[in-house]
Amino acid sequence: MQVLQAQGVGRRFGARWVIRGLDMVLEAGERVALLGPSGCGKTTLLNVLGGLDRPDEGRVLLEGEALDQASPSRLAALRRTRLGTIFQFFHLIPTLTAGENIELPLRMLAWPEAAIQERCATLIQAVGLEHRAAAWPAELSGGEMQRVAVARALAARPAVLLADEPTGNLDRASGRAVLALLAELTEREGSALVMVTHSEAAAGICHRVLRMEDGQFLGGPA
Repeated sequence: MQVLQAQGVGRRFGARWVIRGLDMVLEAGERVALLGPSGCGKTTLLNVLGGLDRPDEGRVLLEGEALDQASPSRLAALRRTRLGTIFQFFHLIPTLTAGENIELPLRMLAWPEAAIQERCATLIQAVGLEHRAAAWPAELSGGEMQRVAVARALAARPAVLLADEPTGNLDRASGRAVLALLAELTEREGSALVMVTHSEAAAGICHRVLRMEDGQFLGGPA
């Protein structure tokens, strides 16, 4: 089953096309790496796939629904429920504990309290941080913060997880642990993954690697 499609997608800033004419398909549960040098358009493509930016040409379909045609309110709803995002610099809320950060997306969706507690207990155990649930982000290591961010991104059971350099701010050992966790949890949860990375090691957890250069996929459509 196809959960995400890009059809002839292009995005420009001023007169310069950063990406153009990109086609790709993501299957349910599939992990895909976007690999390439800085400035080649990886993050721009990720932002378009996630509905943060609208394409200047082409379209993106999430489970058959065109993101570029969705109203702002509908797009926000899709991003809360069907898309999860992991950032290089964690973006945890500093005034919430680790556990509260994981709960936040579900509270915004008005899940019942019992369901929130059950889901978050499952996730914090899955990322190995039961003993750190009450810790503030400032008390966590980089690797721990990213594990919280992974759990938070998966909380609402998204169809697609988007990760932008998820190990870029971690030491090698912590990075390996986060990559192993991403592979394990996406497999368990059934979420597809699109991961922007410079790292061949990070790309190694993915089923496919799409190499980018100058706003294009090397080797044609994906």
